[in-house]
Amino acid sequence: MTWMTLLLLVLATFRLTRLIVFDKITFFIRRPFHEIVEETLEDGSVTTYIKMKGTGLRRWIGELLSCYWCTGMWCAIGLYALYSIYPDISFPFLFVLAIAGIAGIIESFVE
Repeated sequence: MTWMTLLLLVLATFRLTRLIVFDKITFFIRRPFHEIVEETLEDGSVTTYIKMKGTGLRRWIGELLSCYWCTGMWCAIGLYALYSIYPDISFPFLFVLAIAGIAGIIESFVE
């Protein structure tokens, strides 16, 4: 594996993990496992947090989907396996995720 391939996988994993754990567009994946709770504080501000639904496997998946580190590990395993088994087919997908990852990093500095 070259350094460029490793960098591509790192950036793709970063972006896919953020997509699954944080982005609104993938909330439908988290909805069966997470309940969004809003509380109004004494000063009038509203705080939002996630409450896991259910027990057992459902709760475990909810915990997994709310943990950036946990989801990142599974994303890394999945993307590496995809690249190892289907390198030619997976490369465009990985490349797009890596570009989006770099754009996200740049946006955090610009913001």
